[in-house]
Amino acid sequence: MIPLRDTIRTRTVPFVTRLLVVANVAIFVLELLQGENLDAFLETFAFIPLRFFHPELVGWTFSDAVVTIFTAMFLHGGLAHLLGNMLFLWIFGDNVEDALGHFRFLVFYLAAGVCATLLQAFLSPSSAIPNLGASGAIAGILGAYFVYYPRARIVTVVPLFILFPIVELPAGVYLLGWFALQFLMGSEQLTRAGRAAASHGGVAFWAHVGGFVVGVAWALIFRPSRRPEAAYRIS
Repeated sequence: MIPLRDTIRTRTVPFVTRLLVVANVAIFVLELLQGENLDAFLETFAFIPLRFFHPELVGWTFSDAVVTIFTAMFLHGGLAHLLGNMLFLWIFGDNVEDALGHFRFLVFYLAAGVCATLLQAFLSPSSAIPNLGASGAIAGILGAYFVYYPRARIVTVVPLFILFPIVELPAGVYLLGWFALQFLMGSEQLTRAGRAAASHGGVAFWAHVGGFVVGVAWALIFRPSRRPEAAYRIS
């Protein structure tokens, strides 16, 4: 199901969300400019669990590996990867930023991304597969949105073979369904090939799960800077 927009207006200009979108797009353009050096570029700035847990084995320092947790959040593995992440960031980020305030939203975004990355890494600490993408941090936004705006409506495209109906779903239902899918896919991934499956590449479902849980916990523990508005319909 592809979200198109939600039904909550923001009361402030979500400039941090916009800057994050711009930063992700700009760095993706930088990736494209690497040409034949792209693989080396991604190897350098993506997060690799082996370099974090066993830096001495690959000639890295622990501090350098920590830095890549943050740089990896702004890298993407392709145009579809980028567009999917930016769509979710654009739709859900502005309202969470509105609730938390600009600075706290930025801190929250980075913290969710760090926690999501580390959860995925703990499942395969010896993996040399690069981890990259903003989806863990964005999953945190979805978790916070789930707490703050469960009654909002998400205008969604539902692909049904050759039909693409547009429906409105309660945000609570949409996001709970999204989380359940990530959990089930992550569990299936581990069950199918054991813990080693996490080191074979593919979608980092447990980063999504971890980010969402962090977002829910943050929203429950920390009061929003501004009281979230009740959900209402817009044209």
